[in-house]
Amino acid sequence: MFDTLTDRLSGILDRLTRRGALTEADVAEAMREVRRALLEADVALEVVRSFVDRVKERAVGVDVVKSVTPGQMVVKIVHDELVAMLGSDAQGISLAAAAPVPILMVGLQGSGKTTSTAKIARRLTQRDKRKVLMASLDTRRPAAMEQLATLGKQTEVATLPIVAGQTAVQIARRAMEAGRLGGYDVVLLDTAGRTTLDEALMAEVVEVKTITNPHEVLLVVDALTGQDAVTTARAFDQAVGVTGIVLTRVDGDGRGGAALSMRAVTGKPIKLVGTGERFDAVDEFHPERIANRILGMGDVVALVEKAAAEIDAEKAAKTAERMRKGQFDLNDLKDQLQQMQRMGGMSGVMSLLPGVANLKKQMAGANLDEGMFKRQAAIIDSMTKAERANPDLLKASRKKRVAAGSGTKVEEINKLLKMHRQMADMMKMMGKAGKSGRGPLAGLGAALGFGGGGAPAIPPEALDDLKKGKMPEGLPPGFPGGGFPGGAGGLPPGFPGLGGGPKLPGLGGFPGLGKKK
Repeated sequence: MFDTLTDRLSGILDRLTRRGALTEADVAEAMREVRRALLEADVALEVVRSFVDRVKERAVGVDVVKSVTPGQMVVKIVHDELVAMLGSDAQGISLAAAAPVPILMVGLQGSGKTTSTAKIARRLTQRDKRKVLMASLDTRRPAAMEQLATLGKQTEVATLPIVAGQTAVQIARRAMEAGRLGGYDVVLLDTAGRTTLDEALMAEVVEVKTITNPHEVLLVVDALTGQDAVTTARAFDQAVGVTGIVLTRVDGDGRGGAALSMRAVTGKPIKLVGTGERFDAVDEFHPERIANRILGMGDVVALVEKAAAEIDAEKAAKTAERMRKGQFDLNDLKDQLQQMQRMGGMSGVMSLLPGVANLKKQMAGANLDEGMFKRQAAIIDSMTKAERANPDLLKASRKKRVAAGSGTKVEEINKLLKMHRQMADMMKMMGKAGKSGRGPLAGLGAALGFGGGGAPAIPPEALDDLKKGKMPEGLPPGFPGGGFPGGAGGLPPGFPGLGGGPKLPGLGGFPGLGKKK
């Protein structure tokens, strides 16, 4: 969502950091460009004015004058003000009330209320270990109650039985009574929505709130609606008193203005964001992490959290031990492919890494086909157990059979086997280096062309360049031309058509990192 804004702000701030000294005119010019970038991202005008004024006040004052690196200080000021605009501290859903805790879900029709209700219920059940009951109060939209019941089965969360002919208030009373009698910790009440704000909608929501006295009133807003989302938030807050906002479709191609404006305009915290269609695709809203992403600084904490949630630690330890012994087979490779998919693919992982904005652009220009992950997994699934454990069994006739079974070509099977051999060879080198006492990095260094002595030290100025999102200069001999070993233009040599030299095992031969056909 923030990609366009990230590109604009990164370019503006990068020009500032290149200068040894900054004048008031330099800062004023940069702030004009920042103002234009925020307005084009659909941020509310009042929010933009306040943000630019605060940054300018600090940037031309004592903060920057006393700084050794004024350009970098301006970047820090912009970062701090972005965090302040987004809400400073992360605030999750509060359950600090007597059970069953009523949570009222409100919003317009089509904003994703029902789906968000199911996602939150699943999150509270699995992560917080709470017993949750969901109830649909939507008596107007066709099959709304049936939809929540179906989502309840899919997420394994209890839903209130449907009784035809009851009003929203009657259903709300029944849900709270069922919550008390059933020993539930939380009752999620999914109210009806309209295509636009109207008096009937507000009157019904106010009546339900009076009956249930909810601990949280969560407004579900579609991030793609832009500034209209802010108008909706204001109207619901005035009518029922919203305690928090759930922003859906944050993974879409909207300009991000609603997310940036919501907290500043309404004063209400964004508590959760929907990041995809899956039931687990809902995350807490962390202002500092979002600010880091907008400024191209990545979000390593989110990457670690995602890895911890998706990767089975015990299974990963066993795989690592097999790799160390040089027993890396096609079953292990398939596990690696699936883990990468669950973490959002190569683009999803790279979006959370700091200083890779330029590399991401080059990858996008290379037409990378991440659907290849699924095709590679299909090839492995079409093999027998013996073939997966011992790829050397795959001769011409077997490859034809596997190709026919997976709907692919023999050439693709050959690429997969070559990639597997490269990865297995690298694992063996790392394992041998570990046994020799030099540590696994020595073997990795040899695999990357560093003469087996491990990766050379990267100078501080090169790290500064990486943080700014550009390929560093002054790297040691293992990185010719300021790029990766054997590569050109800052991309690893394994990216077809984007660099010469030997391929990086596990990167150069990684599935899906070739041009689309």
